[in-house]
Amino acid sequence: MPSFHDDEGINDDGISSTAWHPPPPPTLQLPKVEVTEALLHALPKTDLHCHLDGSMRLSTILALADKQGVKLPAGDEAGLAKAIHRGEICESLEDYLVAFDVTCSVLQTEEALYRAAYELGVDAAAENVRYLEVRYSPVLHQARGLKLTQIVDAVLEGLRTAKRETRIKYGVLLCGIRHMSPESSLRLAELCVAYKNRGVVGFDLAGAEANFPAKEHREAFQLILKNNVNCTAHAGEAYGPESISQALHNLGAHRIGHGVRLREDGDLLNYVNDHRIPLECCPSSNLQTRAVPSMKAHPLKFYLDYGLRVTINTDNRLITDTTCTREYLVAHRELGLSLEDLTTIMVSGFKSAFLPFREKQDLLKQVNAEIESTLRDFERKAAK
Repeated sequence: MPSFHDDEGINDDGISSTAWHPPPPPTLQLPKVEVTEALLHALPKTDLHCHLDGSMRLSTILALADKQGVKLPAGDEAGLAKAIHRGEICESLEDYLVAFDVTCSVLQTEEALYRAAYELGVDAAAENVRYLEVRYSPVLHQARGLKLTQIVDAVLEGLRTAKRETRIKYGVLLCGIRHMSPESSLRLAELCVAYKNRGVVGFDLAGAEANFPAKEHREAFQLILKNNVNCTAHAGEAYGPESISQALHNLGAHRIGHGVRLREDGDLLNYVNDHRIPLECCPSSNLQTRAVPSMKAHPLKFYLDYGLRVTINTDNRLITDTTCTREYLVAHRELGLSLEDLTTIMVSGFKSAFLPFREKQDLLKQVNAEIESTLRDFERKAAK
């Protein structure tokens, strides 16, 4: 059964610290409830791996292009959706990433960045995402001369407005890009450090993995870690487990983005499990980029059954044509995850958030109560 307390307390001597804490709350006893889209929509969720430039509304891209005089590959929503491979299986991760050229083309003004961030916060809150981490690389939004600070401020203000209206909690991650220079990543790491405690909660390394090793960006991550900032890295999506090893041992990543190919290295898998390093799993995106040959082949259930801390995320709500609710539904229908599995993963999302410990504990208590009350409500409705 899912547990809603922090259950990995180990002190510096490797001795369990549970003796210094009150007994954990009882494990939630799940009622007999059918797993439906409505139930998954109602339950509190996180989205820890969500790209701003991959999660826009089609209507917004068209409106911004019209206002800015940007030429798009299509002039209507249906045509634009096809041009960016929305929900389609791509030839590779590199093919998938081409869609970002389209979205970034209209994300070069403060107004556009504000709008995209605001709408993403509102859309996530509408499906009961309680905590959202939005990631993007500011250097991709300087084509019209915006300063890096203007870009970060615009995104943060958009999310602040969404929070005021919906009460969604959020954090921002700034991304270095693998195929760009290590110096570029270092500048972004400096920006990330400057915005620590101002809405930016972490640093990421994104982009195509093949031929662009993570270790080249070590200096940026050393600055991040030196300043006690959280970090994650895309790894094991389109390249083997050695990419994950570099993210952990060369960069010091606290979480791993995707990690699909971790299963190929049993020793590394056990290391990730032993150290409770969360995996930011994005099932539909992994199928779309051919990181897995089929949804049935996705390792999410194996990871969960083995004991790894896994989370479910959207990656790119627009390009993958998904929501958090849909990702959980896919995990249930195609991967065979039970209601217990799904609620365990939901809780793992909150446990893995880049939030201060005390704030996270308070949030977990709320989530515990809400999951239980939501399940009881659906149980009562089903009994009528």
